[in-house]
Amino acid sequence: MGYHLSGRPYPGTFYRLYRVRDIFSRKIVGGEVYENEWAAHASVLIRKTCLAEGICEEGWVLHADNGGPMKGATMLATRQKLGVGPSFSRPSVSDDHPYSESLFRTLKYTPAYLNKPFASIAVARQWVHGFVQWDNYEHHHSAMRYVTPDQRHRAMDGERLKQREAVYEMARQRNPERGSGNTRN
Repeated sequence: MGYHLSGRPYPGTFYRLYRVRDIFSRKIVGGEVYENEWAAHASVLIRKTCLAEGICEEGWVLHADNGGPMKGATMLATRQKLGVGPSFSRPSVSDDHPYSESLFRTLKYTPAYLNKPFASIAVARQWVHGFVQWDNYEHHHSAMRYVTPDQRHRAMDGERLKQREAVYEMARQRNPERGSGNTRN
């Protein structure tokens, strides 16, 4: 990785986004940006995520692509130590996990995405942190009946959906001629 004397990366420098997403809630529970692909980075992220989420029992499965960092000896040892089972994409299939792919699409097409390269890794990390906050706490996912990943992760989505149903019911009673009578989720 090369840098100018100004501290800015050379054109063509890429940063690597490592992230862990809970499939059920779609919440991003761990994420880091690094300058290179390395199994030790993935290993540290998995350990930090397990600690932060209170995951200490066997039965957790990590789905990953077939990249070197995810199949490296350091990552293998970390998974075994934490009791995390492996699940890998099929060879040569880059879009084997739709939830992961949809997150990358959301990330790239959000209005806040920069239309120019990040000035430094610090700027990239700051942007990713802001994106994670937005996606977890503000973005209402259509596939989850318009609740946030954090609401679903903390099992608050049921209450939120009941509140929404009550609001729709009041509106239907006030104006029975409007709408189809079905709650749109």
